[in-house]
Amino acid sequence: MGRIVINHDKITSNMAEKLVNVCPFGAISYNGKLDISSACKMCKLCVKKSEGAIDYVEEVKESVDKSLWRGICVYVDHCGNKIHRVTYELCGKAQELAKVTGHPVYALVIGNNLGDSTEKLLHYGVDKVFVYDDPAFEDFKIEPYTAAFCDFISKVKPSSILVGATNLGRQLAPRVAARCRTGLTADCTVLEMKENTDLVQIRPAFGGNIMAQIISPDTRPQFCTVRYKVFSEPKPDENARGEIINMDVKSVNLESSIEVISSKEKPKDIDISEADVIVALGRGAKSEKLRDLAKELADLLGGVVACTRPLVEENIYDAKHQIGLSGRTVKPKFLICLGISGAVQFAAGMKSSDCIVAINTDKTAPIFDVAHYAVVGDVNEIVPRLIEMIKEARADV
Repeated sequence: MGRIVINHDKITSNMAEKLVNVCPFGAISYNGKLDISSACKMCKLCVKKSEGAIDYVEEVKESVDKSLWRGICVYVDHCGNKIHRVTYELCGKAQELAKVTGHPVYALVIGNNLGDSTEKLLHYGVDKVFVYDDPAFEDFKIEPYTAAFCDFISKVKPSSILVGATNLGRQLAPRVAARCRTGLTADCTVLEMKENTDLVQIRPAFGGNIMAQIISPDTRPQFCTVRYKVFSEPKPDENARGEIINMDVKSVNLESSIEVISSKEKPKDIDISEADVIVALGRGAKSEKLRDLAKELADLLGGVVACTRPLVEENIYDAKHQIGLSGRTVKPKFLICLGISGAVQFAAGMKSSDCIVAINTDKTAPIFDVAHYAVVGDVNEIVPRLIEMIKEARADV
């Protein structure tokens, strides 16, 4: 990236008038002194016409010694002694990425009285688990957690850091990345590793219409967040390997302006991300009758009801039921889509499901591109028949 430099000692009133008129974006003004506003698009036309009065200077990028940064780290998201399952998914992905470069896999745990929970990570291919255990980390406070995270980075120097896109991870990752003056890519759906240790972070952009490939070749560490259920959780190895390293907390600034007065467990509510069976409704199946039928079908299959964004916008369902880029990412064993056209935003949140059945009257609907089984027909006729067949099958058992 470069910048425009004005040599004011070479600017005359005639030259200034010429430059004001030459700018196609109206970014140049003159009131005794030439000025270029933020409307400048860096077309450099003024540089060509200024006869040396304006220069374009390329900024010299500071190169990073990538050999000093080694390892792929997974931040361990946990509540008490219970580790969020997105952590295990990221451990599996970290192993895949590490095979390309031969780097070790690390895990970073920040908390208090963690007990044996950290040892579980050794069954998921983690080579070293770095633990910050102190009463100051009993409750999540952004300042001491950030300080511990940065202390780990300065001492261990991991090349890449994977963070789950949970409520905690979405607060912590950007703050740490900003403090380390490095980039952060949020909600990645694909991660690939180059042999030179550059992490290719791929995520939907422009409403899911394109897939953006993002790299940070000039900074380390490389940060990214990943939603739950995007990657597959690996099977734990019976034999634990690796080691647990307790980090010195004395070097960490544990002060915080936040005081936790009390905390209580949030009441359990529906979580479509955890469901094995989902019946999803789209705009073509939003009638009250079909909503009742979808609930009956979901109950018969031991699943839950979900929806697309239009049904949330019409206040038919709560946002926690929504599948897609602006909703939840799901990966059930069985997903039935009723009256869903299959916009890219929705497909990005469910295409990894084990078995997808789509019912739609439009045989050209995009949902059929990702569905394993396509049923062209009216949901008002098919769903009641499907419920009836399930009841008959169970009655015969």
